[in-house]
Order: sequence, then structure tokens, then C-alpha cells
Amino acid sequence: MMFADRIDAGRRLAAALAAYRSRHPVVLALPRGGVPVAAEIAQALAAPLDLLLVRKIGLPWQPELAIGAVVEGAEPLVVRNEALIRSSGVGEEAFQLVCRDELAEIERRRARYLGGRQPVPIAGRVAVVVDDGIATGATMKAALRALRRRHPAELVLAVPVAPADVLEELRIEVDTLICLATPEPFGAIGHFYRDFAQLSDAEVIATLARFPPGAPPKAH
Repeated sequence: MMFADRIDAGRRLAAALAAYRSRHPVVLALPRGGVPVAAEIAQALAAPLDLLLVRKIGLPWQPELAIGAVVEGAEPLVVRNEALIRSSGVGEEAFQLVCRDELAEIERRRARYLGGRQPVPIAGRVAVVVDDGIATGATMKAALRALRRRHPAELVLAVPVAPADVLEELRIEVDTLICLATPEPFGAIGHFYRDFAQLSDAEVIATLARFPPGAPPKAH
């Protein structure tokens, strides 16, 4: 399956999630790439849109390799890949340094993207977590575990594309999982989009502005 762009992926996911409209869900996006996908879903479901801010904790000398992840919150949740931490020889001080840097980036993003907007209440509601795809699943696993702490009535993971083996690992973290394509071999998420351009902060902010707190989403 090939998606034209993130908007196309979001519209296809929205169709698969149509039954949730009557349950008044909250849609949460992993920025930046998950925001335009989630916006289409939130628009179709007449749902509020919020962010779920999570950052990979990478090896200090190889940042793209995740040794953990950290998620925002009053008590930030840190998920550690202990096997990789041990095998790479990363000390606790080095791990905590990277973790603090990523928490600072999370705070920067929330302030920039949402300003003073308060997080949408999740307790007792259906929470739909959205990204533009999943590769290793490390950051998504951390995000789902953190969201579970907020006591949603149902936790739904909705993504356009992901590897089947990663989805199996994530299935136990959610109540419902919707993924439109599980191609093998997988490669990279961008291989399944004709347009997979990186989003800017300005584009994220403009998209979120269509979903003011306490008001129905604006058409675009």
C-alpha cells in the first residue's frame, strides 16, 4: 500500500475509525509527522486534538540508535532498553544526561506548539494515538505506557504502516490496534509515501490552531 502523503494516510485511517465518532474520542498525535495524520482523524471524528510528546534517548555517540525513550508528564516516564545499555557500555550518568536533554526538548516543543493550552483530559475517554508510521516501536511503546497512566476508557493505536513483528509487541499495550499496511520487507516508513517531506514547527502550529480547546475542529 502506498500513501500519497500524510493527509491521505489520515483520511484512510479516519474511515477505519469511523465507528468511534459516536464515542467522543480524544485524538493524540506524536509530532511532528503524526500531526497531519491525526488532524484528519480528529476532523472526521469531531474530536479534540492534542499532542503526546515523547523523545527517543539515543546512544550519546550514535543518537539514532535508541537505548530508551522519555515521555512528558508531571512524572515523566522513562523506558529503558537495558540490554542495549549494558552492551554499549553507557553509564548511568551519560544516560541521565541524554534523558535531561530530551526532556528539555519536550518542554520546548510543548511551549512552542501549544503555548499555555492545557492537556485534553483523557480519564474515562477513548484515546486514539496516531503517528505517520512505526519502525522499531521503542518511542511508541513509551508513549502508550505513559498514556495508560492517565486512565483512558479505551486505548487505541492507529497508524498507516508498521512492521508486523513490531505491532505484535505493541498489541499488548493497547485495547485496539488499527494499522492499514504491514509490508514485508519493511525498510523505512518513508518508502510507503510518495510525499514524506519533513514538517516544520510552523506547519505543526498551524495545524493545531484548527483545533482550539473546547471548540469543534475547523474545516480546512
